[in-house]
Amino acid sequence: MLNLVIGLVIFFGLHSIHIFAPEWRDRNMAKSGAMRWRIRFGLISLLAIASIIIGYMQLRPSPIWLWYPPVWTHQISAVLMLISFYFAAAAIIPGTKVKSMIGHPLLIAIKVWALAHLISNGTLADVILFGSFLIWAIVSFAVARRRDRAAGVEKPIYIGVHMDLAAFVLTMVCWFAMVFFLHKLLIGVSPLV
Repeated sequence: MLNLVIGLVIFFGLHSIHIFAPEWRDRNMAKSGAMRWRIRFGLISLLAIASIIIGYMQLRPSPIWLWYPPVWTHQISAVLMLISFYFAAAAIIPGTKVKSMIGHPLLIAIKVWALAHLISNGTLADVILFGSFLIWAIVSFAVARRRDRAAGVEKPIYIGVHMDLAAFVLTMVCWFAMVFFLHKLLIGVSPLV
């Protein structure tokens, strides 16, 4: 449990700097250089992710069940993950309608991803892991939207339907790969069972 919590604290601490201390981040990035800042940020993030994975895997053999999700929650989660993948694809591909409307679709993707996993998993480790991601994404999205409005940041320009189609194709490829192959390979559990 300790590895999981430490990893989450470090990960969210790093990824919340832009929320709570953007000026400090900008000063340090200017002082040390953007590339050096990104390398340090990336390495510490990888260590945090490794700690999260190790902590989560340590808790899997003897889970503490808070509730036993019904089997049908797996199908709901699969549909929610399709939505999550679309928001993530819309964040990656420039000029999509979703990105021009929302401005921060990756945070929406994280919220939906976390909710999908909370619905279909009932252990304490799942609640800590996915619940913390859900709370962080909700706070980050609210702060980012408020900051964008206050600063007069314009949302990205919508390029055209071909960018939406590209996001849709990327969504379907990633979703099918994850649901029918990668989730079982990487996590050890089929999402549809």
